[in-house]
Amino acid sequence: MSRRVVVTGVGLVSPLGIGTEPTWAEVTAGTSGVSTITRIDTSDFPVHIGAEVKGFEPKDWIEKKEVKKFDLFVHFALAATTMALENSGLEITDENATRVGVVIGSGIGGFPLIERQHEILLNRGPRRVSPFFIPGAIINMCSGLVSIRTGAKGPNMATCTACSTSAHAIGDALLYIRHGYADAIIAGGSEAVTSGMPLAGFSSMRALSTRNDEPERASRPWDRDRDGFVIGEGSGIVILEELEHAKRRGAPILAEVLGFGMSSDAFHMSAPAEDGDGAIRAMQGALDDGSLNPEDVAYINAHGTATPAGDTVETIAVKGVFGDHARELMVSSTKSMTGHLLGAAGGLEFGLVVQSLINGVAPPTINLDNPDPENDLDYVAHTAREADIKVALTNSFGFGGTNACLAVGLFD
Repeated sequence: MSRRVVVTGVGLVSPLGIGTEPTWAEVTAGTSGVSTITRIDTSDFPVHIGAEVKGFEPKDWIEKKEVKKFDLFVHFALAATTMALENSGLEITDENATRVGVVIGSGIGGFPLIERQHEILLNRGPRRVSPFFIPGAIINMCSGLVSIRTGAKGPNMATCTACSTSAHAIGDALLYIRHGYADAIIAGGSEAVTSGMPLAGFSSMRALSTRNDEPERASRPWDRDRDGFVIGEGSGIVILEELEHAKRRGAPILAEVLGFGMSSDAFHMSAPAEDGDGAIRAMQGALDDGSLNPEDVAYINAHGTATPAGDTVETIAVKGVFGDHARELMVSSTKSMTGHLLGAAGGLEFGLVVQSLINGVAPPTINLDNPDPENDLDYVAHTAREADIKVALTNSFGFGGTNACLAVGLFD
């Protein structure tokens, strides 16, 4: 019999707050975390807005002398991990260290540090490039440093699947625990690329909203006037445990991971398959893996990035999987408030789904002022809604056609 896997801790660093509780409070209030970018000068860019993490002090989470060695996305991961472990009460000791793993990914990694060191290379020469540059910027340093600092000696992995990264990390962690490779895993993702090269690259693709004069209204999934996503940053980390392991130590069981589905569109480098095929198979895979019927699901935290094509394809996919029940589902995009955290999106949104289950609340989709007639599901427009949610899905779809879906349920 497959080992059951539960969630015992959640740690969130987001544009809406540093911590799970402040983030959840702002999500349920329908607050936008989008504003004019302050981290870099955007005067020469077509896009001036983003969802930055406000008030974050790296030295609160890492020794002052260590801060400059690592990119901001690593700082975020350490902070979110610290909060998740505190929430869980999981202590890593000599006795259990080899049974605790870490799976934390990033979609892009340390671009701000790469940019700074490249500038040093050009202006001051190769001998002035920091010896900490490579370890400070590589994507697996989140999982590596978390392992070093916590003493976790089990499986140590970093996923990198664009905007599906965190969802794949949590899905991989689920499989590792089910198959007995570990009893507990620290899982999720982190991202911090509010910097020149990513902003320029996404702008050149015309993927970003240019609603610069109304930042808080820029991210508008399923709205007729949507014009692209808003770049965000932060980290979402969760503690997954085998059920009996969690029970033995008296852990707080927040939810159960019921199913995991993944697929590839095999279609286009950045556009989704127009018939929703990949998204359909990912969602159906999560249902099948969890032995769930479509009617069991009450809420979907959608990928919902506010791109013209992506939103419509996700609507098509939801209808393809759920049939008539699609009309009964609540579907919302918390990216309307947090922006798109890229590789960290799935971790943040998984954590928010856990909060939805615990609190019986479906978060809203804000800025849905002029519904697109092609997108005609219940997107929980404007205001959070109290609801009996026993099972929810969270979707993550990424460049390269990579798709992931996680099914999460109340534990009973």
